[in-house]
Amino acid sequence: MEKTKTKILLAEDDKNLGTILKSYLEAKGYPTVLCVNGQEAYESFKSESFNFCIFDVMMPVKDGFTLASEIRQTNKEIPILFLTAKSMQEDKLKGFDIGGDDYVTKPFSMEELLVRIKAILRRTGDNNENQSNKSIFKINNLFFDYNRQILKINDKTQKLTSKEAALLKMLCENLNNVLDRTDALLHIWQDDSYFNARSMDVYITKLRKYLKEDPSVELMNVHGIGFKLVAN
Repeated sequence: MEKTKTKILLAEDDKNLGTILKSYLEAKGYPTVLCVNGQEAYESFKSESFNFCIFDVMMPVKDGFTLASEIRQTNKEIPILFLTAKSMQEDKLKGFDIGGDDYVTKPFSMEELLVRIKAILRRTGDNNENQSNKSIFKINNLFFDYNRQILKINDKTQKLTSKEAALLKMLCENLNNVLDRTDALLHIWQDDSYFNARSMDVYITKLRKYLKEDPSVELMNVHGIGFKLVAN
């Protein structure tokens, strides 16, 4: 079953940065509506349905803190992530006091932003991240118990390492869809360095060897992007 898409409301007055963020988030599977000021974002929030908010703090017409305060009056649950060029402790405290879920100081990497978004979604239980709580997977002749780190295929049982299990879990959650290399590295290794990338390739090779016991399941490389677990 396809996962519910997390729709993001992005308010960023820097049009170049906003366009880049929108393109990146949509490439990662998050439909995104970009607004260039707080008032425009508030109107969009009232007229459309969103699952996540990313607000720049310093915006014309209506700043991010004011926008978040108005949204919190009618919606206490939707996650809000603040972006700002400031790093003042009092601004961070104000953002959390208003009801923000996290705070990213510019400049930031796209990968850091994505990891923070996913972490918030896991904490808040958004539908797009609900599969993160799943621990038992049955795919054709494959049975995988993540908590026990056990993979069974037909009558053969394989005990997995913690990283093998974490990687297989992400592959199962994205069954028949591409798992982005960077997403996996940041989620499991917390770093996408060259060394960790080579380490992940070793684990992928091991998983591919285990999965050969079931010809109907294939672990594919998607060149330049990541991996795909395919069930035929």
